[in-house]
Amino acid sequence: MKKKIGCLHAHYSNIDYIESAFSAYDLELSHYVDPGLLYRLKNAQVSEAEKKVKDQIEWIAESGVDAILITCTNYIALLNRQHEVDIPIIKIDEPYFEALCKTEQPQTILFTNPDTVSGTMNRLQQYAKHHQKTLDIEVMVIENTFDLIMSGKNEEYQNAVYHYVKQLDSNRSLSVAQLSMVAAAQQVEQETSQTIINPLNTLVTSMIQQL
Repeated sequence: MKKKIGCLHAHYSNIDYIESAFSAYDLELSHYVDPGLLYRLKNAQVSEAEKKVKDQIEWIAESGVDAILITCTNYIALLNRQHEVDIPIIKIDEPYFEALCKTEQPQTILFTNPDTVSGTMNRLQQYAKHHQKTLDIEVMVIENTFDLIMSGKNEEYQNAVYHYVKQLDSNRSLSVAQLSMVAAAQQVEQETSQTIINPLNTLVTSMIQQL
């Protein structure tokens, strides 16, 4: 029987990434998008945002899905035990963190959204500590790019990310932390043969195993 997955996103641009990544699998994907949560977090209304995530998770769970996929680290960071439901909640960052923890050389993690850095890195450090891993990580934010994608200027955004990634030091292990950065990173990979870890590739392998 075809598995039904409810996907919770912070931005509409993530839908195409998930649809494309799982197109070869017999899955039914339903997408739920709420960019307003990020603005609530900016205004430090964390309790309100936590309640909103709880309500969303319960709403999706009651729609007949077999699992819930959350593609935004900030949403994931708002989850706690009170938000548990009777179906699996798949968090996009955990397979990504696993891949980072297996990397022994110095690493650089790239972001375009500065508001995502704190939540992602806090969860990564917790994950590494739990698995008794020590990480040598440098965080870099590609400035003045995230507003492009939020304004619908996807091509300008992809070009900016691509050119930034391509000029980086290839002696460090490199990863991109956001789904919106995957296409540009994959383009650099194709042109340079450099491996760039991204949360989409690690998610597909992990999610298919879980399902």
